Amino acid sequence: MSTSAHSSTRDVRTAGTVTDRLVEANERYAADFKDPGMDARPVLQVAVVACMDARLDLHAALGLELGDCHTIRNAGGVVTDDVIRSLTISQRALGTRSVMLVHHTGCGLEILTEEFRQELETEVGQRPTWAVESFRDVDQDVRQSMQRVRTSPFLLHTDDVRGFVFDVHTGLLREIDAAADTAAAAS
Repeated sequence: MSTSAHSSTRDVRTAGTVTDRLVEANERYAADFKDPGMDARPVLQVAVVACMDARLDLHAALGLELGDCHTIRNAGGVVTDDVIRSLTISQRALGTRSVMLVHHTGCGLEILTEEFRQELETEVGQRPTWAVESFRDVDQDVRQSMQRVRTSPFLLHTDDVRGFVFDVHTGLLREIDAAADTAAAAS
């Protein structure tokens, strides 16, 4: 049994918080880390906007390597003002030209409502300034997100914007036709 200070620190961390375990994992990662020598410009010139859901391993699901894309994640993968901000920087300062939106089946935003904001206000005495952006129809929400990207005056490249729903049970992507909403509205 080791009695070094490093050993006892390691034991405390193992028994500590999740963040302690993640910091320890980073130390192991950094020990073998080699600077890949790349800059912040994504090699594939694509930005992927996706939900923060822990079941989505975007790099594995999309066959991406380090440096291939910018990844922007939030609850629901919805296109908010902050996502537009990130996409604008991604395109105008860092050279991306394509946008891929990835929502998924079984999203937690499908069970929340905007009443969540009211509940927070009751609990903490202050109403959030942000919208929950909950939805009932994931396909329609992808269409709305595509429309928000395509109509943003800040984005230079809106011709290659595609939206998908990731099935958390099969791992497959299903592409959403943006025109389906337009056709339904016209009839």
